[in-house]
Amino acid sequence: MSARNRRLPRHRAWPLTTTDIDECLGPSMTRVTDLRFLTGHDSETIVLGAEWIAPIPRNHGRGTHPDMVGFRIDIHPVEAAERAATRAVLRAQALPQLHEWITQAIAANETWRLTPHQHYWRLTNGHLTHRDDA
Repeated sequence: MSARNRRLPRHRAWPLTTTDIDECLGPSMTRVTDLRFLTGHDSETIVLGAEWIAPIPRNHGRGTHPDMVGFRIDIHPVEAAERAATRAVLRAQALPQLHEWITQAIAANETWRLTPHQHYWRLTNGHLTHRDDA
């Protein structure tokens, strides 16, 4: 996806494409309700984020619309000069981990599915780390 088409500054680029995510998730892609290529503020070392949007019941006009229940994936921009190296690390390590996280979430018990969850991948000095936030 072209940075120009998404209003991303020239010195920034997304390390992954929609095709990368589609290839990684395969049939599980149908569970993704939102795939976002972020353009806002710098997210520091976060390069990929995934979130389980839980079916929070409506209460006084608040709640989650049923069409939004599922997974949201956020692709964070990186420095354009680091795009190729970041992409290689994400394709080799983060995307298989994303696939595993989503597969486990689909099979999770009801208690897990009724609670929002987030998972982030950070890249610092070429070292990828990830963490689950409930």
